[in-house]
Amino acid sequence: MLNEAVVRPLRDIVGEKFFRTDQEALIAHSYDGTPMLQALPDAVIYPESTEQVSEIMKIANSNLIPIVTRGSGSNLCGGTVPLQGGIVMVMHRMNKIIEVDMENLTAIVQPGLITGQFISHVEGLGLFYPPDPSSMKISTIGGNIAECSGGLRGLKYGTTKDYVLGLTAVLANGSIIRTGGKLTKDVAGYDLTKLLVGSEGTLAVITEAILKLVPLPKTKKTMVAMYKDIYGAARTVSKIIKNQIIPATLEILDNPTIRVVDDFAKIGLPLDMAAILIIEQDGEPEMVERDIEKIQLICKEEQADRIEVAADREEAEKLLTARRSAFTALARLRPTTILEDATVPRSKIAEMILRTNAIAQKYNVNIATFGHAGDGNLHPTATTDARDHEEVHRVEEAFAEIFEAAIELGGTITGEHGVGVVKAPYLEWKVGEAGIEVMKGIKGAFDPLNILNPSKMFAKEAKKRVVVQHG
Repeated sequence: MLNEAVVRPLRDIVGEKFFRTDQEALIAHSYDGTPMLQALPDAVIYPESTEQVSEIMKIANSNLIPIVTRGSGSNLCGGTVPLQGGIVMVMHRMNKIIEVDMENLTAIVQPGLITGQFISHVEGLGLFYPPDPSSMKISTIGGNIAECSGGLRGLKYGTTKDYVLGLTAVLANGSIIRTGGKLTKDVAGYDLTKLLVGSEGTLAVITEAILKLVPLPKTKKTMVAMYKDIYGAARTVSKIIKNQIIPATLEILDNPTIRVVDDFAKIGLPLDMAAILIIEQDGEPEMVERDIEKIQLICKEEQADRIEVAADREEAEKLLTARRSAFTALARLRPTTILEDATVPRSKIAEMILRTNAIAQKYNVNIATFGHAGDGNLHPTATTDARDHEEVHRVEEAFAEIFEAAIELGGTITGEHGVGVVKAPYLEWKVGEAGIEVMKGIKGAFDPLNILNPSKMFAKEAKKRVVVQHG
């Protein structure tokens, strides 16, 4: 618990209204988008400036008070659950677009800005911020930076890390650092900007970001290709890239996902397909037409059962909204939905989906798979009931085997959700014991007293590797 000697100066920094210890605030900030994880903080604080964050961190550091920074809490790895209590620092008051620089094609924003609002704003200026996590209508830029969020456009445009040029951040001891700038080139020392992107609030508190913008594509075209053979869908993905066509969006839905999404979105998807690809291309009109024609030809060569090109943007948005609603649709089935992410080389997508289906059958659990086929980032999603502890245990065992399968196929345990607490037991599987020690060394250099988002990223004990027999 926090004593009055600590509480009084914190209240003085932000004002009475923005330091809360009431049960409503504590409970509301005791969980995030991750199911079955909850821990009460001792207080919730809402700073409005870098200077306030700095003063808060000085007090927290000198009193060994854990600090967990938070945006909208939409993350799926338990990254913002305050496992050791302490203070949850909510960044929503710091939500301004400070500047859009039309000459340098950059923007300076605060971390509490909602991603979708920022995207809409810059598109109104004829510019484009490509990172588009499915949660973008509620997730914040700061949260996206902390997790290095991806999205549907990751294949062509990259992820959040590719658009962060510089940061203002507050260290655990209250020191303020500024990294990068409005620069295309900068090799002055270690790249602290890239190090902080994806660090999940364990190294510093991000209070400002310089983001790269690009010209808004002149046109877009969207199509779907439907397959009764999942390998045909996977071969199509590989063949599109092999033909040096990089679509803006290249998504896959497996059969269980198709069924649930169509029941939710009512867009008439055929329920007998093994997989559906949703493909969008953007750019110059002539190039888009040419690419879509080539992609249709590839889909036919790989025995697509049906190919449809959206007649207009309204029809295209229906298709993309259906894909974005996959999690929501699946969440209607059972009380608890566990959305995971594992990434494999795109040539291994079909094998990974079939492996996932076999693992689900082995453990007698319900798992549907969808995701970003173009970059190999799949989202196996289990529907279960947290009250059924035996079934939840089987789901956990299934996911451990799914992560092992991803690594075996040349992939990783997470492509965009982050490590947090959920993936911490598996991190050593990917980076090895030496990699863990290097990461712990970095954490110690930034945060020697371990007050920034403690109990995340590093597990007390790594999970034992799964030995998988394949017939």
